[in-house]
Amino acid sequence: MMLGSIHLIPVPLAPEQTGTIPEEVRTQATRLKYYFVENLRTARRMLKAFDKDVDIDSINFCEINKQKGIDTALLKNWLTKGYDVGVMSEAGCPGVADPGAEVVAYAQQLGAKVMPYVGPSSILLALMASGFSGQRFRFLGYLPVKEPMRSKAIKEMEHTAHSLSETQIFIETPYRNNTLIEELIKNCHPKKTKLCIAVDITDPGQQIRSMTLADWARETIDIHKRPAIFLIYPA
Repeated sequence: MMLGSIHLIPVPLAPEQTGTIPEEVRTQATRLKYYFVENLRTARRMLKAFDKDVDIDSINFCEINKQKGIDTALLKNWLTKGYDVGVMSEAGCPGVADPGAEVVAYAQQLGAKVMPYVGPSSILLALMASGFSGQRFRFLGYLPVKEPMRSKAIKEMEHTAHSLSETQIFIETPYRNNTLIEELIKNCHPKKTKLCIAVDITDPGQQIRSMTLADWARETIDIHKRPAIFLIYPA
């Protein structure tokens, strides 16, 4: 039996910046007729942006349910029939801090070929622009929401950064960005720790700055509801 393959299709971090996706990736994306996607509307709009002449109605989509996970029966059906299946995130690279990882994990169990494609990763782009260590780094995803676990996680993260000289990378729900910055200023050493805030990466309004927490405390910061990546590292 010849299984189909999984194609991990990256999309722009900023919706209008389709040029950040290589032409060969855009071409491959519009050839696929079967897709697991994080958000149906985003996926349809992105494929149209890749090629305005693409026949969207001929493409079969399955939206990944963030509560129930993926439809494994459908994925197995598509792959065992030899179909090539695309995976598309809402932004950036599928499978990285993204529910598309479940699709990949199941495809690996079945023995299907998995093909990642080049595209923008906000995590790596932020690390590149931070000036922090790219030799040792760790992505932590979301921090705990509630106290005291949240403050404890921040202090443990800072301790790890200093003890291992390791960049700590994390994210937050955009409407809690400003609160997170306040908590980092409150819990981290003002002069011995640096914080990088990378906002709207690849967008014309992109802002990426690395400063000590003491310097950030003197700034007026408002990144409410803007996509951001946060990194800390010893000063």
